[in-house]
Amino acid sequence: MSAVLQIGEVARRSGCSRETLRHYEKLGLLSPPQRGEQGYRLYTPEDVERLAFIRHGRELGLELEAIRELLALSDHPDADCTAADDLASRHLQALEERIASLQALADELKEVVHQCRGGKIAECRIIKTLFESSEKEGGRESRLGSIRDQNP
Repeated sequence: MSAVLQIGEVARRSGCSRETLRHYEKLGLLSPPQRGEQGYRLYTPEDVERLAFIRHGRELGLELEAIRELLALSDHPDADCTAADDLASRHLQALEERIASLQALADELKEVVHQCRGGKIAECRIIKTLFESSEKEGGRESRLGSIRDQNP
């Protein structure tokens, strides 16, 4: 049997809290650990590796369900990796869309900030912009047009 580690040591090595470890166990991302004589959870170095995988996936922005799918795939090392590639490609596309959306928001905010000329809050273009509602059909519209119209 591999070396066994108690939950505190696994938490330290993995960078996950004890609560996170228990949560991942409840979700089935980690197998239920063996129990020692006094009922303590006992983990293996493989569990620490699995936690590192989960943590890295979370750092990449993967949802836990995607991580679950990847872990299931990793349990079959000789299988075709098309499913993993498809999952990663979908996640990359979603990230790129989110980045584009965030860039558009940043550009809009830069424009609003650039238009600010100081003065009193009652005349603040930033505050007014945030209070204005979208007049365009179907959702979010840039509110910058009204600011540009008000500036000479």
